[in-house]
Amino acid sequence: MDRWKRESLRSADNGLRDQIEDTVDAYERQQSELAELFHHLDTARVQADSADKLVEIVADGAGEIVEVRLTAAAMRTAPERLGRSIVEAARTATRLAQQQTAARAAAITAGLESLPDLPDLASEAPSLHDIRALFRRDGDPPCPAPAS
Repeated sequence: MDRWKRESLRSADNGLRDQIEDTVDAYERQQSELAELFHHLDTARVQADSADKLVEIVADGAGEIVEVRLTAAAMRTAPERLGRSIVEAARTATRLAQQQTAARAAAITAGLESLPDLPDLASEAPSLHDIRALFRRDGDPPCPAPAS
């Protein structure tokens, strides 16, 4: 093999090595950001009040209602009105939590799109498609898999 061909192969090998290292670095950053997002889902709290200030609802990062607070005035309110106030505050808290989570997830999903799938670089590597699919559910915020 002549010198030029060896240099060409060496250059191509170095280029592929750099591409793989860049991809692994980007994947590790994404993995860290995903861990932060899941921590956010576990710890975030969003509060919303009904327009009439009778009800306060607290939702977690996934939009699940974790607390309902009623004012003293709520106890003297007609059940139908109180029910509407609870539903209104719950919807607002859920929507705010989902918006907050979606905003945090947007940067991560954009980063995932720029990464090649790992099997494109090494056939035995795990695929990122499952992670990408987690964030592509129609309108649902990303949430961790249930603990087994």
